Amino acid sequence: MRLASVAIAGTDHVVVAVPDQDRVVTLADLYAKAGLGDAPATVKTLLKAGADEWPKVRQAYQGIADAPSVSLDELTWLPPVPDTGKILCAAMNNSLLTRGAHVEAAAPMFFLKPPSAMVGHGDNIEIIPDDYGFTFPELEVGVIIGRKAKNISEDEALDHVAGYTIVNDITSQGLKRGDSIAVDVSRQQADSPGYSEYFAWRRVNGPDDLAVYLTYHTRSKGTDTFGPMGPWLTTADEISNPDALAVRGYADGEVFAEDSTSAYSFTVAKLISWASRYFTLEPGDIILTGTAAKGNEKFPRGHHEIDMSRMTPTIDIEIEGLGTLTNKVTHITRA
Repeated sequence: MRLASVAIAGTDHVVVAVPDQDRVVTLADLYAKAGLGDAPATVKTLLKAGADEWPKVRQAYQGIADAPSVSLDELTWLPPVPDTGKILCAAMNNSLLTRGAHVEAAAPMFFLKPPSAMVGHGDNIEIIPDDYGFTFPELEVGVIIGRKAKNISEDEALDHVAGYTIVNDITSQGLKRGDSIAVDVSRQQADSPGYSEYFAWRRVNGPDDLAVYLTYHTRSKGTDTFGPMGPWLTTADEISNPDALAVRGYADGEVFAEDSTSAYSFTVAKLISWASRYFTLEPGDIILTGTAAKGNEKFPRGHHEIDMSRMTPTIDIEIEGLGTLTNKVTHITRA
């Protein structure tokens, strides 16, 4: 089943895709047709209701074939969970990206993307070229949490997934550079317990190399429009193995990246389990699982060949079983 958050004639709705048609039915109409009372008003409300509500959704879904429907052309797409609580993003979770790592990551690494970065399918990605600098797309599967999770095992992890979506994790190297700093510390500091742990993970070029490198990702990953997402929440039962999905990226219809989630360094279950050690995962939270990194002959560096500060393509991300997310890059000036 595919659900989405949309606006129809200016009113927000939860809709369900009609199989094999470019049409949707509102969840409210499906509930009314089935005599089930009021439908959840938002996807997050549905997810929070959990096991009490999903049987009603599936019962209502049985009547979708002859329910009043709306063409996709009449929709304004919203992010699948517009009121998500948090977006956790797995960093460098692709074996192709970590081949040159000085020290291999022993566990997943995460950063946060603010919900305000989200835009829906069909919305514009807005770039300020002289501010953002080199800015590129990242093609990712988004995991939408359906049940509260804290300190869960990998074996339990996928049971807490409501569904999956497509996310474009926009990244600005220019903003990242502006939010990075290198600081030399003293030898005494470098040998102290806190800093000695820091120096253990980086390559140190001799006894006088006492530089501490700090990068803050909030702007480079979380600026407005840096989180295109959607169009669908594809329910978890439709995806038998999230670690074996083909991923393709297109710029104006031309393939620039083609990879698979099988290239992940850490599985989706590992990401969820590890995240739950440190963050209470709530219904509607979203975890980005890592980027597709493999390019082709024309685009050998894959997504790193697409500099959105120099070009304004339409970016399509196609993920097996999840559909296609489409967003146009536009250049704007600061007001």
